Order: sequence, then structure tokens, then C-alpha cells
Amino acid sequence: MNQLLLPLLLMLVVAIPLVLGSRKQKRAAAEQQNLQASLAEGDRVMTTSGLYGTVADTSDDTTIDIEIAPGVVTTWLRQAVREKVAPPVEEVEETTSDDEPTTVAAVEDTPAEEKPGPQVAPPLEQGNKK
Repeated sequence: MNQLLLPLLLMLVVAIPLVLGSRKQKRAAAEQQNLQASLAEGDRVMTTSGLYGTVADTSDDTTIDIEIAPGVVTTWLRQAVREKVAPPVEEVEETTSDDEPTTVAAVEDTPAEEKPGPQVAPPLEQGNKK
């Protein structure tokens, strides 16, 4: 009896993490399939490569079209979508009838033409070396 107890315990110590790991993988795969099936036009998504965009077309079973910039639509495999993300939110101060400023979260609706571009530093002036 004692000779069988040690190998049995050793097998249990090895088998339990394997079973729990495979269950976790199956659950993650099911969640990913549910995400890919639930994609709809207008959803903000992030791809596996870290690209953010808005779903433009979901008519194909294996691919989706993602708008990555205004007027720029690219085609991706559904499996390349990692997760849905919320639209960007910025805080805006509004005044109420009591003239007290109130901070409110507002979805950014500013067109790309009105957004300030990146700030570029002027070139460094090199002194004359003599």
C-alpha cells in the first residue's frame, strides 16, 4: 500500500495543474469567440498589434473592415481583434444655472481638422566652431 501511495500522489501533483490550465485555455478561447461574434459596426476595437479603430463593416464571416482614421478603412481577420474598447472620454467643465463649474465626462467629437497637431520644436542653431 505504501509503495502505491507515493506514485499516486506524484501523478496527482502533476495532473491537477494540467487540468486546471486546460480549463482556463478553453474559457479564454470561448470568450474570444464570443467577442468576435458580437462585433458590430461602430464598435471601437483594439487589434492584437495595438491598432485602435472603429468597425466599419462586418458582412464577411472571416474578415472585418476597421476605420483607423477618417476615410481610411482597412480589412482585418476577425481573429486579429483583441478587445472592444470604450470611446475616448475627456472632461469638460460646464456651468450650471448656479454659475458653479461642474466637471462632466464628454465623448470627444472634435473633427480631425480642428484638433491641434503635434508640436514641433524649432531646429537647434549650431554655433560656429573656430
